[in-house]
Amino acid sequence: MTPKFRNKYRVPSARHPNWDYGCNAAYFVTICTKYRERLFGNIEHQIMIKSQLGNDAFECWQAIPTHFPFVRLGAFVVMPNHVHGIIIIDRDNVIGGTVETQNFASLQSQQIWSTIPKPGVRGTRI
Repeated sequence: MTPKFRNKYRVPSARHPNWDYGCNAAYFVTICTKYRERLFGNIEHQIMIKSQLGNDAFECWQAIPTHFPFVRLGAFVVMPNHVHGIIIIDRDNVIGGTVETQNFASLQSQQIWSTIPKPGVRGTRI
């Protein structure tokens, strides 16, 4: 029987239970939009046409090394409802030792999510 989380069925985590995901390695990352909504743009004639939110996602990806100097970026692509990228963590080459970070997502989430259209609500196409 599949385990439930918050009373919903879900697949088990693909993460290895004995791996420290903060250690030096290259990681393939996929980030999906809520409800798989096509918020980042559309594909027209086999070309990805990014929306403003898609451009913002690209710019945020490019800014990761300015916030985390121990991170290098590999390939990255914005798709209509998700992004794929490779993040390379290399803490051995950080000048000044360890890097402390803070979770800013919770501070901005209310402001960001209030601007995203809800599923089933017709509005301006992004």
